[in-house]
Parts: sequence; structure tokens; C-alpha cells
Amino acid sequence: MAQLETTTRIFRIERKDIVFLKFIIEAYEGIAVLTTLERDSGTVRLSIAPGCEQEVTAVLADLRQTIRMEPLGTPPGPSPQQQPPALIGATTFEARPRRTQ
Repeated sequence: MAQLETTTRIFRIERKDIVFLKFIIEAYEGIAVLTTLERDSGTVRLSIAPGCEQEVTAVLADLRQTIRMEPLGTPPGPSPQQQPPALIGATTFEARPRRTQ
């Protein structure tokens, strides 16, 4: 049986979006954990639970309508061939204004 490992991705987002993204990720209990690495620059780490890569990819794709995420790569670890294809070369999302009520 293969050992499952957490997939980690590093992103830069706008400071104002850190808490928003954290709450969205936490709402999907158990799929990932968002950690702020550097608050001033908006650098965050997304640690994705084994087997949840596709769900996280779908969530991030939906968030492109709301926030801009700049992928900063992956920390040292398994080679890209061992990573899920949907997360290799993560996408830069376009910023769009949030709806106000």
C-alpha cells in the first residue's frame, strides 16, 4: 500500500484576502489547511490532505472569480511527477471586484 502524503502549495494573495481564503478552506472541513507564512507580502501555504487534491483544485478554480492568487511554487519534497496533474503549474487567477450588498 502506497504511503499518502500531504501536497503543499505556496501562493501570494492580497493581504485583505488571507482571512477570506482561510475561512473558505476551513468551511471544507479536512481538505486543506491554510497557513500564513508572511502576512505583509500575503504569502500563504496551502497543505492539501491526501486524496483531496481534485476538490481543492475545484475550490481554487471557483475562487478565481473573487481573489487573485499568484503561485510561488512548491516547497522541497516529492518530484512534480508524483504530484496530482491538476495542481502542477498552478494557475494565476484574475482579480474581480467583490459583490457588495
